[in-house]
Amino acid sequence: MATHATSTVTLDTPGSVRSGEELNVAAVDAWLKQQVPSLEGTPTVTQFSGGASNWTYRLLYPHRDLILRRPPSGTKAKSAHDMSREYRVQQALKPAYPWVPQMVGLCQDPTILGTDFYVMERIEGLIPRAHLPRGLNLDRNQTRQLCLNVIDKLLELHAVDAQAVGLSSLGKGPGYPRRQVEGWSDRYEKARTWNVPSYRYVRDWLKANIPDDSATCVIHNDWRFDNVVLDPGEPTRVIGVLDWEMATLGDPLMDLGSALAYWVEADDTFFMRLTRRQPTHLPGMLRRQEVVEYYLQRSGLKPTNWTFYEVFGIFRLAVIIQQIYYRYHHKQTRNPAFKNFWTLVTYFDWRCKRIIGKAGR
Repeated sequence: MATHATSTVTLDTPGSVRSGEELNVAAVDAWLKQQVPSLEGTPTVTQFSGGASNWTYRLLYPHRDLILRRPPSGTKAKSAHDMSREYRVQQALKPAYPWVPQMVGLCQDPTILGTDFYVMERIEGLIPRAHLPRGLNLDRNQTRQLCLNVIDKLLELHAVDAQAVGLSSLGKGPGYPRRQVEGWSDRYEKARTWNVPSYRYVRDWLKANIPDDSATCVIHNDWRFDNVVLDPGEPTRVIGVLDWEMATLGDPLMDLGSALAYWVEADDTFFMRLTRRQPTHLPGMLRRQEVVEYYLQRSGLKPTNWTFYEVFGIFRLAVIIQQIYYRYHHKQTRNPAFKNFWTLVTYFDWRCKRIIGKAGR
């Protein structure tokens, strides 16, 4: 049996606000009470450690539990931390996709925090990261059910009618796979350092094998277990999906391929296991090929070259890792965790070539 009583399982909770990242609580509180006149008391403010892209705070009022999201200080590229876009995507999706948090308010007044930010209801629950939350023990069947439920939520997202919810202008239309290959290839060129491979073979192969769009729908673009919230009382059940900043209109198979780049199995290579940040290694979890088969059977999509989506997902992850390493290499960050990221980028080049080679046999 699973151990899932809320008294024994560790809920996802924030910690102290990091030095230099404090909020002007009085200004936020005054603004919030204009949006929600019934709000009473003053908030206890804490900060979540996850989510390096945007800063995320908990505002705990006597009778309301809220989350505030804002960009890091000093952010120049608004498009990379577009709070308005992230807010409106979730607000539009909520009626058709209830696992999106409930939006409370969007602030575009720079006198409050000096930047756009938004506030939403907090979804209290469990977040599975590299390991299940402390105290949560699932057997093989329950782990499999959790896995299927997470994939089902992705399928349900891809089935949302973008036009009906007012998100038909979210993307740029047909040609999503081509734009993605070209865009991530350009990003790699800009972030390349002397000690990583050129990825020329992989990039040329991707460009030569770009498929037509399999479909166009709302895609999450950062689908991982640590972006879902589980019911503390029934921990195989998904009650929330978080982090919508990369959501757009695009090809659902690109979304799946990108998600599977993070899907590390128990018997994967040493380097692959180094990248694991979700509990896909547990007995009962579907293997990558099983995920693909399950998704395709449920969605009815029939790709002629699944290898393209698999290789693209790994290449995209390699670029993300290289962009982080580039900052370390040029001393823009001194976080020692990034020191050897170049070895992962090198490994992913080998992995892409190996997958391409096996598919061509």
